[in-house]
Amino acid sequence: MSISASSDAGLTEELVPLIPLRRWLAGRLPVEDDLTVERVSTGHSNEMFRLRTGPHGWLLRRPPQVRAAASAHNMAREFRLLSALDRSDVPHARALALCEDAEVIGAPFLVQSFVSGFPPTLPLPEPFTDDVAARRELAFGLVEALAAVARFQWRDAGLDGFGRPDGFLDRQVDRWLGQLAKYRTRELPWLDELATWLRSHQPAHSPAGLMHGDYTWSNVIFAAGRPGRVGAIVDWELATIGDPLIDIGWLLGLWLEQGEEAHGRDPRTLFCQLPGNPTRAELLARYAEVSPLPTGDIDYYQVLALFKLCCIIEGSWYRFQTGQSDDPAHASFERRIPALLTRAARIAGIDQ
Repeated sequence: MSISASSDAGLTEELVPLIPLRRWLAGRLPVEDDLTVERVSTGHSNEMFRLRTGPHGWLLRRPPQVRAAASAHNMAREFRLLSALDRSDVPHARALALCEDAEVIGAPFLVQSFVSGFPPTLPLPEPFTDDVAARRELAFGLVEALAAVARFQWRDAGLDGFGRPDGFLDRQVDRWLGQLAKYRTRELPWLDELATWLRSHQPAHSPAGLMHGDYTWSNVIFAAGRPGRVGAIVDWELATIGDPLIDIGWLLGLWLEQGEEAHGRDPRTLFCQLPGNPTRAELLARYAEVSPLPTGDIDYYQVLALFKLCCIIEGSWYRFQTGQSDDPAHASFERRIPALLTRAARIAGIDQ
């Protein structure tokens, strides 16, 4: 048994001690003496580790060492959802094993199938490096995968009680303002005006369905080769039964077209701004074609998504400025959060 070579082998052993992991896996999965563990995430969300043994390869997910909230990173909840998705056309990794005993490796964890493919960090692999048509397939694949989430029959899959869809939109503004109040230390532009706008523009009908909760191109694995498509949607830890139109609002609200200011975002993550990629209008048109949901209130859903996101990630900025995080992505939130709120105000038409 050994830990595969990496720049943080010591941290890997600390987060996923190999001997107790192998002992627990034995009898559950075909693990052999050559089991290796390699850390493959940066810790922004759940920690992820590649497991290899014999001809097999899996992915282990466990909470980070410092959690954003006591209720975050619920492994059992994510395992339940991934298991339910097996009876659907939603692209996802298969749930294989769940350990709720924190004594085994120091935290609960789940093991899932390893999905071959690539994340949309730049540069993209061939044939997507220079082929505009191929890249557009990937971009449209994002909304096609999201439409599969919207079509998912969650009641038939046994997800009753997974969320509270009744009155879901009624609770959103106060829910996220309450979250923000726990760590807010600065004035944020347009926050109060956006809260008022959201309350007065709430759609009369809110479709109940599965929502991912953090749907962007950074939370998918694209399949290798053409046609460009999503191989798996990942990071389901914010998923719930609510209003799935928030997911398309989230994707469009964060989609930057060419020439739009990125406000400190890592250039390697700006898949959205590649030459020839669809505009927000084109993505919405494709979603309207393949999704069962109406899109007439899309401005509301974009504004709500950006409002919610800013309330959440202000907590990461708070942890950075108080020395609880040294993540450079969190440092960028100082400027990025006001910029996103300003963008939401522009979508709402109140930025005058």
